[in-house]
Amino acid sequence: MHARPLHARPRPRRPRRPSTLLALALGLIAPTLVLTATPGHTADSLLSQGRPAASSSDEDASFPPARAFDGNTSTRWASAEGVDPQWLRVDLGRSAAVSRVRLTWEAAYARAYRIQVSPDGSSWTDVYSTSSGDGAVDDLSVSGTGRYVRMYGTGRGTPYGYSLYEMEVYGSTGGSTPGPSPTPTAGGPRVPFGGHTIPYASGMLRPGGSQAALDQKVVDHYRKWKAAFVRQNCGNGWYQVISPDADHPYVAEAQGYGMVIAATMAGADPDAKKIFDGLLKYVLAHPSSITPGLLAAEQDASCKSVNGGDSATDGDLDVAYGLLLADRQWGSSGTYDYKRLAIRHINAIKAGELNPTTKLLKLGDWSSSGGEHYWISRPSDWMIDHFRAFRKATGDATWDTVRANHQNLIASMQSKYAPGTGLLPDFVVDTNGGARPAPGEVLESTNDGDFWWNACRVPWRIANDAVTSGDAGSLAAARKLNAWIKARTGGDPGRIVAGYRLDGGALADYTSPAFLAPFAVAAMTDPGSQAWLDALWNRMLATPVSTDSYYAASIQLQVMITVTGNHWVP
Repeated sequence: MHARPLHARPRPRRPRRPSTLLALALGLIAPTLVLTATPGHTADSLLSQGRPAASSSDEDASFPPARAFDGNTSTRWASAEGVDPQWLRVDLGRSAAVSRVRLTWEAAYARAYRIQVSPDGSSWTDVYSTSSGDGAVDDLSVSGTGRYVRMYGTGRGTPYGYSLYEMEVYGSTGGSTPGPSPTPTAGGPRVPFGGHTIPYASGMLRPGGSQAALDQKVVDHYRKWKAAFVRQNCGNGWYQVISPDADHPYVAEAQGYGMVIAATMAGADPDAKKIFDGLLKYVLAHPSSITPGLLAAEQDASCKSVNGGDSATDGDLDVAYGLLLADRQWGSSGTYDYKRLAIRHINAIKAGELNPTTKLLKLGDWSSSGGEHYWISRPSDWMIDHFRAFRKATGDATWDTVRANHQNLIASMQSKYAPGTGLLPDFVVDTNGGARPAPGEVLESTNDGDFWWNACRVPWRIANDAVTSGDAGSLAAARKLNAWIKARTGGDPGRIVAGYRLDGGALADYTSPAFLAPFAVAAMTDPGSQAWLDALWNRMLATPVSTDSYYAASIQLQVMITVTGNHWVP
């Protein structure tokens, strides 16, 4: 372990390359891990896609009922105009336990309708009813059994007819009990996972396949991630995200990831709010020893803060962002006032982790004026979408300056030090003038000036803002990264290695999801990269969750959330 300055924390990742024998063993074991299901649990399946469909009427031959079950959100079914009632029906082929129905409406939506199931297509049982539909996407938890499922519209929301881009029916066949449904319940989250109510910027790509199938892959990965890393090891009603590959069992970065993930997966996981609140309770119980509004960076196996008890900027940024997500999801009138806590945390970041001169992020609140690390910043902390959310939540124009300064530094670093690759280093020094990559070890390793185990997150962080905001600077930075890695690998994701010099020279001959996955978000920004994005997505799907690497698994899960259209800015 190299010497560290007072209050500097050892970073949670310096993974060692597995030996050839270990890698082979993991390769042999992985298929078993992927294919073995938990006893007694069957995940809900999409049952309706491509199944025979019928309707009460069609507007014309261009809008037949089959179009609502083809997995293509650019086609639709439409009924005759101006007539009530109307219905759309699908034949599942055999009796099924139906747990979820998802309706994606065109502008001609139903104000009043029912979801019904039937064993024979003639006698119907209501499993859902509303008289206050408002269009867009209705993602419904239901419970019923039948071979046929239909939407029965009794009151139009417009003078026209009824029109659905997609009607998706989920459940299980053979009489088995459906597993947990990735849907909201009444009074549940306002932005449920899979709802896709907050669109991305125009022109952003997504992997091929139906939206429902993409969403389900994320839910599957989330369940494995949750089983591997979400714990209640220290009592007190706390939840923690455990970090077996870090220097300590619990690190701030992991708790921040957990809070963002839990709030985003609300609707897919009925326990999301309970987990989020347990993580928040843990965070509030472990304040930084320097800035009480921030989170102490590391805790030991007994959940006691160690190594000075000071903060780490990356974890705090995600904690604050997660609180804003929670306020949007569940409101702030319950046990915790998420909005108040978010603003308090954002203001503490400004006071303890933002350099007041440069308006660039410091490494943590332990970096003080006159110290050797005061003019150092970490590019993987430059979370542009977070800065936008902080500005909106607080009304503080400082965050506009913070965003602009970091975006300008990204452009400058790419232009001066990585014109052919767009890569950024783990650490940038001399931020008070003439900012440049770390000349060697300044905090963690001799690779501090390379695209290494911190900077591997940069393509994801930059492109998260590009896809959600369409900002020209973020798009340019993300596209530069995408163009280089696609060319460097010849379009083969398996050739992405775990580390590069800024000129593109490889620093390793092995790969990791921590390096591979983030480039998928950058690929979304390039209209000519559909095949490349599909290849990256398929590679992620073929990569099992490694239970000894929360870091790689957490990055990949958050990337999968973004590339399927489920990341949003509160």
